[in-house]
Amino acid sequence: MAEIYASVDLGGTNIACIFAGADGRVVGEKKAPTQSHEGPQAVLARIAELVNCLAAEYGNKPAALGMGIPGLADLKSGVTKFLPNLPTQWRDVPVRGVLAPKVGCPVYLLNDVRMATLGELVFGHGRTSRTMAFFALGTGIGGGVVVDGKLRLGPLGAAGELGHQTILPDGPQCGCGSRGCLETLASGPAITAEGVRLMLSGLAPKLYELVRGETSAITPKEMAAAAEAGDARVKEAIVRAARYLGIGVANVVTILHPDLIVLGGGVAAIGPLLFDTVRATVRERVGMFPTDDIAIKPSLLGERAGALGGIALAMKGGLLPD
Repeated sequence: MAEIYASVDLGGTNIACIFAGADGRVVGEKKAPTQSHEGPQAVLARIAELVNCLAAEYGNKPAALGMGIPGLADLKSGVTKFLPNLPTQWRDVPVRGVLAPKVGCPVYLLNDVRMATLGELVFGHGRTSRTMAFFALGTGIGGGVVVDGKLRLGPLGAAGELGHQTILPDGPQCGCGSRGCLETLASGPAITAEGVRLMLSGLAPKLYELVRGETSAITPKEMAAAAEAGDARVKEAIVRAARYLGIGVANVVTILHPDLIVLGGGVAAIGPLLFDTVRATVRERVGMFPTDDIAIKPSLLGERAGALGGIALAMKGGLLPD
């Protein structure tokens, strides 16, 4: 039987686990609520249960497990250092030491967005790229950077936080403590908040029809549909956010001169209006060299990027900081 690998994505709401082969073909998957209020030990026990359940169904234990975490960890020791959005922030939790004996295989940790970048590198568009940047556009904006075929991590595994570059020096306060970060201007909540304001102000009639007046139903994807249906103000809001994103991408392009930029996450589902604006902004703002040969693409893996990144991490036997 060919070797199989496990991937776990630890989220604030759910834990997702997949089994896949070295070719990235998924052979099993399960999800469970995180229930993070119960504390790290209970969550780790739940992860072990998921992995062991899949192993029983598949008939073989995984050769290794790659785990994405929403924060920072000591990658060498497998100890979490700071998961800002989980209770207790998981400071100094020996994840590898607790989990590996329970699942019967080595366990490797990596920040969840860097893991998605690794997935895109190994199984997605990155297979034909030498230097690339990955923007994960969702509740926040995360990122990852690949240089000469290698995922760059930095000493803390924190390199590639593309969402926390300053776009507006005196812009909105960011959760990271700075102001005017890209995340405050082009993340899902930032775009959605403007859609809510426009609808409640009577300036987005098509959006109102699409969501039947329910503010909780507004998403960037719904806003894109409203813009296409004729809501001019909604279109302006999306283009403005996309231009901010384009400035962030242009900054990265100027610094790295990559051959590929990948935009993933839920906000990327806006589609052509977002991508066309980003591409135009990059052409407009990068003056040091031509940008025609720099591809800006949606993730080939979509929602699977992080999960398959965990498979790649397991296959590689983990990654250590630069």
